[in-house]
Amino acid sequence: MLLMLVSLLCSVPAAKACLQCDRRIRLLHEDFVLSAPTVDDQIEMKKICDHAYVTYRETSQKRKGVIDATTLYRTRTEYQSEFDRFLKTQHTGSVTFEAIQIMEKGRKILQKHLDTFSRDGLCPNKCGLLRRRVMDCFTCRYKMYICPSPSGQHDCGEYPVQAEEGGQAVLNCFLPWHRLLLGRPEYYYSWAPGVPGTKKLNEGDFKALVVTDDSSVVLNQLLVDEQGTYRCSVQGRNGTIFYRVTFLLTVAPLPDQTRRPIIALPPLPHGDNYSPFQPTESLLVPVIAMVTALSLAASVGLTAVLGLMINQRSAAEKTRRRQKEGKNAQNTVQ
Repeated sequence: MLLMLVSLLCSVPAAKACLQCDRRIRLLHEDFVLSAPTVDDQIEMKKICDHAYVTYRETSQKRKGVIDATTLYRTRTEYQSEFDRFLKTQHTGSVTFEAIQIMEKGRKILQKHLDTFSRDGLCPNKCGLLRRRVMDCFTCRYKMYICPSPSGQHDCGEYPVQAEEGGQAVLNCFLPWHRLLLGRPEYYYSWAPGVPGTKKLNEGDFKALVVTDDSSVVLNQLLVDEQGTYRCSVQGRNGTIFYRVTFLLTVAPLPDQTRRPIIALPPLPHGDNYSPFQPTESLLVPVIAMVTALSLAASVGLTAVLGLMINQRSAAEKTRRRQKEGKNAQNTVQ
């Protein structure tokens, strides 16, 4: 009987549901079945597990039947925490009844997380085409899931952008769901010159600007001629367009800089009272003549004084020389 039970446990799952795609949960259930006190209890608990798998499968099927790694991790963590709490509690009733309760608890946890994922996380693209990698809840294998645009179009609107001449403009077409795209998509930027909205544009009007892994471009030192219709498209390596958005860039020219007029000072008033710090033309000529005369007089006086000092010094030198010659003559006679 024990070998038969082990063989049944090893064959558990042709019909795996999302919760059982995690290896830890499968081992948790197997250990729980084998922990029953008797073989009959083990067989009974094995039937309970099989029925729980059926309910898990039905719950998954009603909710797209797929799950991502993050949601599966959250589901497994919460269910495992509840299961550990269940094992630590004091069992007062039937083992089979308690097993039914914990399995039903797992179904409710799975339902809660799948509801949130299918509503908010599976197809977050409000516009554009999303191809993402998810896990199939029945095969436990990853596959590609396609989320078409709810509007049926890849063009996701127009956004006006205003800037000044010589300024800067940032064009960013990133959305969080772009991270879920398969195949490392690239951002293609193109533009059509001219005032935005003045004419209907065709594909041939757009010129390639840049292809980059970054979702944004920065336009510096803008000129008025650089205004126009800019377009960003998210494309795969095979040319598939997943998302496209348009920016209507308007560049306002700087206002003409007017020159400040030269302010002429008013003429000084004429009169008898003049300040020496504000001389007029009539007073300036006599002042210059007086300064010139004083300068000449000072020069002549200085020259005379210097000549007198030189003559006095020469006379003194002659006197000393004569006295010295007289003394020498006396000494010779003696």
